[in-house]
Amino acid sequence: MTFPPPKAEAPAQRFEEATAAAREALERLIAAANEAGWGTEEITSALLKAAQFLSDANKRDPDPADDPAISDEPARAQIGRGELYD
Repeated sequence: MTFPPPKAEAPAQRFEEATAAAREALERLIAAANEAGWGTEEITSALLKAAQFLSDANKRDPDPADDPAISDEPARAQIGRGELYD
C-alpha cells in the first residue's frame, strides 16, 4: 500500500490531506477485510482500537528507533535452574 506525500505546508491543510489519504486507505482496507469475511462494524471497531493503541504507544515513546536493542541490555537475572539461558 502506498501513501501520498503531503503537498501543503500549513498544518491545517496537511491535516486535511492526511485525513483524506487515510480515509481512502481505510476504505480499501475495509473492503479487503469484508472480502475476507469480516463485517464492516467489527473491522472498523478493531481499527479504531488499533489506532488508539498506536497513538498511545507513540505518546509514550515517540521515537522507538532510538531505544537500545534488547540484545544490548545486560542479563538481569538467571533463568530456570541457575543457568543464564534456558
